[in-house]
Amino acid sequence: QVQLVESGGGLVQAGGSLRLSCIGSGSSLGNMAWYRQTPGKQRELVAAITSGGLTDYSDSMKGRCTISRDNARNTIYLQMNNLKLDDTAVYYCAASRRRYTSARLQPSNYEYWGQGTEVTVSS
Repeated sequence: QVQLVESGGGLVQAGGSLRLSCIGSGSSLGNMAWYRQTPGKQRELVAAITSGGLTDYSDSMKGRCTISRDNARNTIYLQMNNLKLDDTAVYYCAASRRRYTSARLQPSNYEYWGQGTEVTVSS
């Protein structure tokens, strides 16, 4: 059974930076991604990465974040810069055992989800 554990969330001022981490245990993982969700809204993609390092970003975060991974540690990271108030959300890590050629997948393609880490951006 795969478990995903996120860390790195917290309170940050607008314009600041945060680095989220997600460690996967139990199996070698393929595609992975970061999603975020705010109350009353659907979970939305932030960034995704294939096992080979191909990446994809949402329009809202493109240019302000970088997703990366360490396959040896089954870990992905999300470096977020120039954070805005609208970035406040719970950020979730997602993972699949499958290795898709594309980084952009549907949420249903990910079999495993973490519990989330909260990011709050203050003014």
